[in-house]
Amino acid sequence: MDFEFTEEQRLLRESLDRLLGNSYEFAKRKAYMAEGFSRAMWAQYAEMGLLGLPFAEAHGGFGGSAVDVMIVMEAFGRVLALEPYLATVILAGTALGHAGSEAQNRAIMPLIADGSLRLAVAHGERQARYDLNDVITTATKTPSGWRLDGAKSVVVHGDSADRLIVSARVSGDRHDPGGIGLFLVDARAAGIVRRAYKMRDGTSAADIAFSGVDVPAPDVLGDPEQGLATVERVNQAGIMATSAEAVGTMETMLNMTVEYMKTRVQFGKPIGENQALQHRATEMMIAMEQGRSLAMLAAVMVDDENAAQRDRDLSTAKVGVGQAARFVSQNAVQLHGGIGMTDEYAVGHYFRRCMVIEHSFGDTGYHLSKLASAIA
Repeated sequence: MDFEFTEEQRLLRESLDRLLGNSYEFAKRKAYMAEGFSRAMWAQYAEMGLLGLPFAEAHGGFGGSAVDVMIVMEAFGRVLALEPYLATVILAGTALGHAGSEAQNRAIMPLIADGSLRLAVAHGERQARYDLNDVITTATKTPSGWRLDGAKSVVVHGDSADRLIVSARVSGDRHDPGGIGLFLVDARAAGIVRRAYKMRDGTSAADIAFSGVDVPAPDVLGDPEQGLATVERVNQAGIMATSAEAVGTMETMLNMTVEYMKTRVQFGKPIGENQALQHRATEMMIAMEQGRSLAMLAAVMVDDENAAQRDRDLSTAKVGVGQAARFVSQNAVQLHGGIGMTDEYAVGHYFRRCMVIEHSFGDTGYHLSKLASAIA
């Protein structure tokens, strides 16, 4: 299999690195974080075509591949970008692509692509841990559509979304795989309460409560009894995208650490001359490259038609990238010494982003258990 980037993909990477390198230095990121994310950067992503990259041309997009998305997410990881690209383009875009009707996608995807509409997927619930079929939020049939009641937890960028894609149970018990529907909801509709907060890495999120929220019948995504399959595809797309982002964070942490080892003088010489520390940096590089290979596997397999193989490969990538990111980030902080623990220095922020990524879409332990169950 050819893993070389095409000329267009190399140009995409170079263009992104130029844009982000000029606009996302660490001090500017702190200012963006105070506002949640940069609206100006979001507009520039729209101008570059990034917001419509994975969408079909018929829906206002560019028909890009998962590898194209991987390139974008790696670039975002290198600078710890805060914009809701994952929430809007990857997660919500995947939900629309797999469950949305032609009319819904023609109406919504061009608005995402031009930057005028932001979405978030509200699926996880407090009691569910990582079980995708554990849903107790309910959708009750009404004469004009559906009525939602319940609550969702840790909705990434749910605080700034214009519309939400909400999962809710229309039938069955709490753990039933059937009976889960997906609903497009105006985030400012009557009966919705959002509690916004920052996660440990500075990313915005919200807990959202729904009390008698009316959803018109045309705003149901696909079959209201069969939404779990789409939720699984959304989760896999999230694994693919954050795996690539983690590779970008590892790349920056490794570069920062090597540069620090060249300039930090102790006992009259740079600490980088210590052979044991050179070996540690080499081990970090090996872990990063292993993570990069697994992120590429995730990008290649995320659209594979073999559901069982796709699920195994995405779990394998999730475990491997999570372990690599933990090793690289912990060693980056350790080799920086005390300065690595300070809020004023960037490496600690990269460490925290890696830890949040590791616990998103199922942590390492969860996916190891899945893989073990598949073998047994």
